[in-house]
Amino acid sequence: MRLVIARCSVDYAGRLSAHLPLATRLLMVKSDGSLLVHSDGGSYKPLNWMSPPCTITMGEPDDEQAEAGIAEVWKVVQGKTNDVLLVSIYEILHDSAHELGVDPGLVKDGVEAHLQKLMAEQIEVLGDGHTLVRREYMTAIGPVDILARDAKGAAVAVEIKRRGDIDGVEQLTRYLELMNRDPHLKPVQGVFAAQEIKPQARTLAEDRGIRCVVLDYDAMRGLDDGHSRLF
Repeated sequence: MRLVIARCSVDYAGRLSAHLPLATRLLMVKSDGSLLVHSDGGSYKPLNWMSPPCTITMGEPDDEQAEAGIAEVWKVVQGKTNDVLLVSIYEILHDSAHELGVDPGLVKDGVEAHLQKLMAEQIEVLGDGHTLVRREYMTAIGPVDILARDAKGAAVAVEIKRRGDIDGVEQLTRYLELMNRDPHLKPVQGVFAAQEIKPQARTLAEDRGIRCVVLDYDAMRGLDDGHSRLF
């Protein structure tokens, strides 16, 4: 991963247009080819980005750009949509590269692992007509917890958490992006399943077309007998 802190402006052209005026920002160039533009705020979300597959060219400015003070121009082109992200760099304050190696992904705790097993056995929790394809369906960036099919035969990718937060939604989003490139799977629906889903995570998931399912761990284990309760 390459990390560059630079005074830059950013322009995005494609399905929509966006402009970030000159300011100091963090540019992240990842080994998968993606580029993310971050400010010193806004938590996890970049101000703008380009997802793979994409190509990055880093070149010299033309005469007009050089006169405006631009020292370097990065052009990022999306391979599928031809959207363009143009980063005009005026000054580089820091530039470093780091080898992170293969990420093992998030490690499930005991409850999450048991929830995955229970859901595989009780796949109808997702709705009538759902069938299990397999647990731990491997993608290029790690395994999605469950791959299923709905009543119409469409693929469903399920990410399971004990407490569902924004990181889990982001993780499932990355899986869905990859899986929807597979012609044998797409279109793939996403389900974010957890014992508890935080409001911010639910809002983000629903905004991305991901369905949220709240899991009753005790009921799935057969410990919550509704017939014997007074209320």
